[in-house]
Amino acid sequence: MTTWTLTAHELPLRYLWKIARNASATKTNLVLQATQAGTSGRGEAAPNVRYGETPALLQAQFTGLLAHGLTQADTLPDLTALLAARPVAHALRFALESALTHCLAARAGQPVWQWLGVPAPSPRVATAFSLPIMEPGAVAGFMQEHRAGRFKLLKIKVNQEGGLDLLRAVAAAVPGHPLLVDGNEAWPDADSLLRFLEETATIPGLRMQLLEQPLPAACATDYRYLRPRVGVPLLADESVTDTADFEDIARQFHGVNVKLMKAGGYQRGIELLRQTRAHGLLPMLGCMVETSLGIWAALQVSALADVHDLDGLLIVRNEPFGLVDEEEGALLVK
Repeated sequence: MTTWTLTAHELPLRYLWKIARNASATKTNLVLQATQAGTSGRGEAAPNVRYGETPALLQAQFTGLLAHGLTQADTLPDLTALLAARPVAHALRFALESALTHCLAARAGQPVWQWLGVPAPSPRVATAFSLPIMEPGAVAGFMQEHRAGRFKLLKIKVNQEGGLDLLRAVAAAVPGHPLLVDGNEAWPDADSLLRFLEETATIPGLRMQLLEQPLPAACATDYRYLRPRVGVPLLADESVTDTADFEDIARQFHGVNVKLMKAGGYQRGIELLRQTRAHGLLPMLGCMVETSLGIWAALQVSALADVHDLDGLLIVRNEPFGLVDEEEGALLVK
């Protein structure tokens, strides 16, 4: 029998986290704990409004699972069967699966990565660092305050309205620094994005290395048109959740940002990373705004990715768990 507990954590953020579709100063994440024979494992759920997830919804779904036999789900096949019969939000699914996985790995006396059957993570994993959408005049001060230059890759959140001005400010602050530009589905079509990219080409010092999900996931035809024309590798994010037609994804993108929260579990996330590489695409491992608990979980499978965007814990003020350290742009696995 497995005993489950759920705890909500309201997380104040270090700054306003603004992306193309929303902004927030706090996040409410849920921590699940699974206990068997005195051994426990924890997992984190970071609800995402893009997928209709809220803390209240996840709490209600968890209560429903308890009423339908969750305590009898003592193995991953048991849990998988229950979730197939009673589907829940992907973030909750990941918290459930990771908590049980961590518990079972501890009972087996194995590191989580070994229990999962993946290569060992590097002791130091370089991560991108994300800049939220902000006024261009605030960029230099933000960069200095957070010592953003120590990260080898900077991820810049942009929208259609102010993206060019924001990129000009970033390029002026750190000319030549590799940038990952993330549009979070802000552009409506291929033509508007191509016009934007033409203008970015005139910005002195701008070094756009990757471009992530600039159009909505529904714009598959536009992405197929864009792929050979953009001049910078395109990364899928919202276009790939827990499943994907990778033959088609490979016609739309050059890489995939896999997030365990979005995939709904270790097993699905591992399969997505492997499929990404198998189809000749760049595998990237990303995150939501998460504590070190969620980031620690992602680091267990980090050897499967070539690019890591795991800075979610750095956005949280007074991060509560202390499971991961950051040192000169790299995450240290504990």
